[in-house]
Amino acid sequence: MSETLQAHRSDEQPEAGPGRTSFMNVPGAPVENRRQLLVKVSWMLLWMFYLIYPVKDLLGGGHGPAATVAGWISLVAFVVSYVCLVVFRSMSGRRPWASRAVVATMVALAVATSFGLGSAWLTLFTYASVSVAIVTPVRYALAGVVGMAGFAVVVGLLSHADRADIPTIALTAFLSGAAMTGLQRLVATMQELREARAAVAHLAASEERLRMARDLHDLLGHSLSLITLKSELAGRFMDASKDEAARAQVADIENVARQSLIDVREAVTGFRRPTLPVELAAARTALAAAQVALEASPTLVDAWPGLANEESGALAWALREAVTNIVRHGEGATVCTVTADETWEGDGERYAVLEIADNGAGPGKSGPGNGLSGLEERLAMVGGRLETGPGARGRGFRLRALVPLRTVSDPVV
Repeated sequence: MSETLQAHRSDEQPEAGPGRTSFMNVPGAPVENRRQLLVKVSWMLLWMFYLIYPVKDLLGGGHGPAATVAGWISLVAFVVSYVCLVVFRSMSGRRPWASRAVVATMVALAVATSFGLGSAWLTLFTYASVSVAIVTPVRYALAGVVGMAGFAVVVGLLSHADRADIPTIALTAFLSGAAMTGLQRLVATMQELREARAAVAHLAASEERLRMARDLHDLLGHSLSLITLKSELAGRFMDASKDEAARAQVADIENVARQSLIDVREAVTGFRRPTLPVELAAARTALAAAQVALEASPTLVDAWPGLANEESGALAWALREAVTNIVRHGEGATVCTVTADETWEGDGERYAVLEIADNGAGPGKSGPGNGLSGLEERLAMVGGRLETGPGARGRGFRLRALVPLRTVSDPVV
């Protein structure tokens, strides 16, 4: 199972499973397919219940045939304009001019119907206020909402609407627009957080690459220089017919090359070993794509500063495997909790404990897969163990990885 998460490095955006993303998308992000757009438009249409007032006005028979037909056409055009605004805002290549043109059309329809059909049509200014909050830059959105509410009051007074209805219409338009302004700011903040997480993951991966480059330079720079020097000496000894000295230099070259190969393998092994900061950043990205919130303390990565590389790597593998299981099999999971703790065993040895739990449907009756079996072997190699089972109150799945809390200077058994 760990191969799935391993394939998505920390500086990439992993994709969630098809069952998680086919009908919903991250707030503020462009929709990825028609199903997501249909769901978004359907949720938006639920807020059309305020149009019951214009509909009652048309069905009440208080207008002539021509005015009634014009009212229905205006109402349909208003709803279509609102849907188009949602569609334009959901597209990856957003067109600001098209969105503003749609909002201008909605405001014009609200003004025309309010003057031509009566005060019941002032309700359209509520949707116009929300639309202004959507297309206006965040810093000016609240001022635009206030202006739209004031404009609704002016139109109501000029159209001789009922004075008792005007304050209600203006307050509704202001509150709806203000709520949308807050939502737009929340969406902008979420986008900044996603970008920050991606940047942190990218920087973590870049730091690993830089470390690998430094290690290879330090390891191979001296060795290759020594091999070059001894090769030149061997050539000179061979030209001077000093065969024994030349053989000694060739033997030294062989020894240096073998040691360099060993050093490179050790460096690559260290590069491939996962670390908690990198895996935590990758877990945030993967769980966010799967619509699962990650709850982890900011001090988690520094919970055990003196932990040896082997034990720390085993805990990082445990975090990767647990997150992979949640993304692939955590049906119904919405929250993933990662905690760090310490415990003393009966033999007096202290253990570091990393616990990952979700609130999904749980493991069911299926047995452990290859990923958990491999993780158990990794933990056993460093003297640790793996504990799995249902989460709190029998819901979800909990994974606990325990490794001996040895410092770097302690010998590894």
